[in-house]
Amino acid sequence: MRSSKPQRAFIALIVFGLVSAQAILSETTTSTSSVVKKPKKKSTKAKTSAKAPATTSSRTTVRKPAVHKPAVHKPGVSNSFTKGGGVIRPASYRPGLIKGGPWREPTFADSTDGDQVDGEDLQVRKAAVEALGPYNGTVVVADPYTGRVLSLVNQKLALKSGFQPCSTIKVVAALAALSEGVIDRGTSVRFGRRRALTLTQALAVSDNPYFAMLGEKLGFDRVSYYARLFGLGERAGLAIDGEQPGILPASIPDGGVGMMTSFGSGISLTPLELASLLSSIANGGTLYYLQHPTTKEEATNFIPRVKRRLDIEKWIPEVRPGMMGAVEFGTARRAGVDNSETILGKTGTCTDERTPTHLGWFGSFNDVGRNKLVVVVLLTGGRPVNGPVASGVAGAVYRSLSKQDYFAHARPISPSALMSTQMCCGR
Repeated sequence: MRSSKPQRAFIALIVFGLVSAQAILSETTTSTSSVVKKPKKKSTKAKTSAKAPATTSSRTTVRKPAVHKPAVHKPGVSNSFTKGGGVIRPASYRPGLIKGGPWREPTFADSTDGDQVDGEDLQVRKAAVEALGPYNGTVVVADPYTGRVLSLVNQKLALKSGFQPCSTIKVVAALAALSEGVIDRGTSVRFGRRRALTLTQALAVSDNPYFAMLGEKLGFDRVSYYARLFGLGERAGLAIDGEQPGILPASIPDGGVGMMTSFGSGISLTPLELASLLSSIANGGTLYYLQHPTTKEEATNFIPRVKRRLDIEKWIPEVRPGMMGAVEFGTARRAGVDNSETILGKTGTCTDERTPTHLGWFGSFNDVGRNKLVVVVLLTGGRPVNGPVASGVAGAVYRSLSKQDYFAHARPISPSALMSTQMCCGR
């Protein structure tokens, strides 16, 4: 029996009402969930390079955050000094603005507020401040042959108890594995059927599965031993007012030792600790106390102080190619742009869950004989910051000083400092 027109109209009206009610309910549910939605979990998939093997692996379930180019500041562009000491900010600069994640630290801020600069090398400081620009971060520049901190931009941030080291911890893992005979530079480690990496390649592209494997082979006790030997978990400076030490976990952190040696899980690293470690690699194995003169008199009478000697001299040639590769074809390519001197370094990108803040690390040194500098950059904030961006900031520091012929002349050193350095280091 056919339905009459009134019956068909009545049925259509009921169906339309049900569909409309469902649509309203779905929109309400979607809008509510978008407010409280948790950030997606990340996997340990590492970055790749055009000249290096791909770094994905089915054995991991956590991925590093994707790299995004910053939209605000181009490292190396002078935008931090004006006549009279004023600061120029980009048009898009907004104090305290955080976008794209759950982070509580602003991406941009005045990173020079409250700094003591009387004892610093003002030429170095100007280059560091200009390179950092509007980013909320810190730049540490040190002389690896004396331990003198030539400039410390954003001292409040640099002297805090630190942040998760992200992939910069891989330098510690590499030195520990070499010292324990777990690998050598030529050892090729296979992951699946199509992918095999050497230490040089793994450092250059910051491969997470490779360094997770090293952590599992070393074990928690040996990783902790070498981390502490290299200065992590203790103050890097000597009588630096306000400095707090980083933190090493007392037990295996969440995710296991592999996450500890690939992402730095459970560890809190300070920029000064990273500068101290990289200084020992740059100078051949001497771990100096870092000293930050706060007056011209302290700078004039500076005397280096050795904390301890590290038995890593024979392993330094094994990690150098990977750190150089990071700049030449890996994660730190921005550091090498237009730089005439060789730069070696290691990037790090992750989220520090305790703060929480997104992090961009880059620890580095250049290779210009006795005039080397160690430059450590730490950026905090939201998604725009990451290790490659931090490497661009460091590269701008080196480039600026090179254009001023800073590396062409030996840095002045007092007779007492010179004598102390020669006695302790055989130079």
